[in-house]
Amino acid sequence: MRPANRRILFSALLVVATLLPITAALAAGGRATLTLQIVGLRSGSGLVLATLYASADGFPTKPDKAVKRGRSPIKNGQAVITIRDIAPGTYAVSAIHDENGNGKLETNWLGIPKEGTAASNNAKGKLGPPSFKAASFRIQGDTRQTIRMSYY
Repeated sequence: MRPANRRILFSALLVVATLLPITAALAAGGRATLTLQIVGLRSGSGLVLATLYASADGFPTKPDKAVKRGRSPIKNGQAVITIRDIAPGTYAVSAIHDENGNGKLETNWLGIPKEGTAASNNAKGKLGPPSFKAASFRIQGDTRQTIRMSYY
């Protein structure tokens, strides 16, 4: 085979090898699953609720601005939440330990949480909730994160 033909063949094979994973992801809809393992729960009562945000808008205090939500009962001191059908991108997770099962975070008169709170990357805020930037992470395929619940 002539050197020019080898280069063309090599280039063609390189293009095909590069496009195969992209084509497979597109054929599958390019969607991912996020599995959250929430640890450090102080009791087995209630549920763990998680919200997935695609931007800083509403993070972490406005669940109506979340793009996806999940929930899980607590078993053996932890909860596992699976959120499916997520487009590739940058996201942040906020989670609460809804101990009384009313579907919202209980706070005292100063706004300090009475129930557990957590964020992806185990991000913490200073005198308030963590920022989207501190909690954000990329989802490009199936992703797993372990998050520790905090109580005040």
